[in-house]
Amino acid sequence: MAQRTLFTDGRLGEKQVDIFCDENGRIAAITPAHDRHNTTHDVEVSLAGQLILPSFVEPHSHLDKAFLADRVDNPDGDLMGAIRGLEAVRHTITFDDTVDRATRAAHLMSRNGVTSVRTHADTTVAGGLTSVSALLEARNRCKDFIDIQVAMLLEWPVTGHDAQSRLSLAREAIASGVHVVGGCPHLDPNPREAVDVLLSLALESGLPLDLHADENLRPDSSDLEHLADIMIKRGISHHVTASHCVSLSTHSTDDIRRIADKVAAAGITVVALPQTNLFLQARDIHSLAPRGITPSTLLRQAGVVVAAGADNLQDPFNLVGRADPLEIANLMMIAAHETAEQAVKMVTTHSHVAVHGTPSSLHVGDTANFIGIRATNLREAIAMGPPDRTVVYGGVVLTEPKRNIK
Repeated sequence: MAQRTLFTDGRLGEKQVDIFCDENGRIAAITPAHDRHNTTHDVEVSLAGQLILPSFVEPHSHLDKAFLADRVDNPDGDLMGAIRGLEAVRHTITFDDTVDRATRAAHLMSRNGVTSVRTHADTTVAGGLTSVSALLEARNRCKDFIDIQVAMLLEWPVTGHDAQSRLSLAREAIASGVHVVGGCPHLDPNPREAVDVLLSLALESGLPLDLHADENLRPDSSDLEHLADIMIKRGISHHVTASHCVSLSTHSTDDIRRIADKVAAAGITVVALPQTNLFLQARDIHSLAPRGITPSTLLRQAGVVVAAGADNLQDPFNLVGRADPLEIANLMMIAAHETAEQAVKMVTTHSHVAVHGTPSSLHVGDTANFIGIRATNLREAIAMGPPDRTVVYGGVVLTEPKRNIK
């Protein structure tokens, strides 16, 4: 039943405010606290001075792999070791198992304040559409408390004589209802051609594109720059995201700025993934090891929208993680030297751009998706990660009964 809800005594920036949400789940008014004479509401919720932020958005996850850390070996600790380990046990990973783990991860994200998540789904010749179907099922089960967007993660190679079976599988995935086209050009024998192929699939289908780009520390890796060059040359305006972009950090400052200008001109959103990339990258470098994070500050200075996400959750690609965007904001402050303000934008407003193509905000007329956190300021919120949070999704406070899908 639709309800009009008045949230009282929240702290929005430096102001103490009340937020009135209408029966359609939108913000109808934001007024100074206790100035309530013009609101007629059905429910009143006290925020008790909590710091109010736009809800978190997880721009890059792999819910089909969540919580596999104790089932998959990765003795090398690097990207290819994780891939090999996963392939060795893929025959044991069932549809129901994937749905259950993905749903568990979605619950955890929701409790931490995530109201929207993009998850990549392995789309392989051997596994077919099992991960895609399982994540679409998890999306349906969790729709009342979180919006799950499913991106195909198309197996490589998508170029050469082995490509046709994978391109046919990609079209099956699109027909099955995936929301995003994705793949890993940096793992393809012909990365530049792979970028072209995956972009063409996105344009052909009308779906957004999200590439695992330059997920390595090779200075000659150029997925991101090539993608920007194509879009600028062909005048393409499309919802495009490039995730990882780790190799960009191996370039000179002048080169980074030159590439960043192209990325900004092409309108590509970049997603930094500090936790997984810090875990996987530079394993064989023991002196002056690189940090393995895309240079977010130089990208932002060029006008690129830079988001930040968790990527993997307790699997062979990342053995840790709490599904909490404040943990990622913390890493962006420590390892990428971002300010608290910028780090929070990366896991809220900028992540919303990566997933939905538009920024989120807390203005009258916006969907009422926000969080209340017990902290005095952004720095303290990131530092302490208070677990007691008020999570509002479409004007409704989420409680465990509302997340109960059984």
